[in-house]
Amino acid sequence: MKHGLCAALVALAIIGCGGARADTTIRLGQVPSTMKSIGVVPYVIADKQGFFAREHLTVQLVPLEGGTDQMVKRLDAGDVEISSSATPYFIQAVAEGRSHDVAVAAATANPIYSLMVKPGIKSFADLKGKTLGLSLGIDTISISMRKLLAQKGLKDGDYKVKELVGTPVRFDCLKRGECDGVPLGQPEDFTALDRGFTRLGVSTDAVKHFEFTVLIVRPDWAQQNRAALIGFLRGFAAALKYFRDPAHRDDVAKTIVATTGVSDKIARQTLALYFSPDRGVIPRAGELDLKGLAQVIAFMGEAGALKAPLPKPERFVDRRYLQAAGVRSH
Repeated sequence: MKHGLCAALVALAIIGCGGARADTTIRLGQVPSTMKSIGVVPYVIADKQGFFAREHLTVQLVPLEGGTDQMVKRLDAGDVEISSSATPYFIQAVAEGRSHDVAVAAATANPIYSLMVKPGIKSFADLKGKTLGLSLGIDTISISMRKLLAQKGLKDGDYKVKELVGTPVRFDCLKRGECDGVPLGQPEDFTALDRGFTRLGVSTDAVKHFEFTVLIVRPDWAQQNRAALIGFLRGFAAALKYFRDPAHRDDVAKTIVATTGVSDKIARQTLALYFSPDRGVIPRAGELDLKGLAQVIAFMGEAGALKAPLPKPERFVDRRYLQAAGVRSH
């Protein structure tokens, strides 16, 4: 990358500083805690490899303060053109009529969250009466963790819950000793292992199929900026394919190190977890999985976040732009 600002993802975390002329700027909303996470690596790759530049685009990553539930609100307010959103918050906003946004691509398909606990905790039974730092009740992280705990014989009431949004916040609670266990994504779970914490289990032990994070847009903006959106999705798809390609594993590991600040060892451990074998964490090209989305809707119904009759997943997506970008959904 030509400019240190882009490599460090500092200040406004502007992506697209490779020097090529860009006709259109797209602001992409992100949860602040993800700005130095694995989740932004595809956008860094797209910049480094010129995937957005060849579409005559500059993509700016914009941290939207206020947490995950702000992603839809800030998109609808016009603060960004595209937003990343955890699926439950987006689905609930649309189902309740608070938003008309649609998902146009998948950012993370089936994430792996590790239940990390204090060194003295050796089994799930040891968690009885202990404090777990989970996300909000509607969040798929909390849902998958509760299912994992139930699978291991722990029901609601067997443990205390602190609602903590964001992997860094939960990790801090674990490090301070205020939480006995927390779900952590990558690379924080590997960092926790290096610090002596224990991994009791992973979310995919309980939930095999999911649609975790999607990219959402306002339908009116998408219609008025069709070419730019299709170009963005082409660039994003190219970055995901590069990310997944074993031939680029060394470069992707270096990009993870530069973006997140973790060691090369942890970057490679993360890639091995994702791809050896392929656990479906990273979409192949941004494809939307309606079965995975239906699973989220079903879990939301179980949690009382959606009322029967449950909506169909097709209500929340517009796959025309992905198809125009050459990506097939399923």
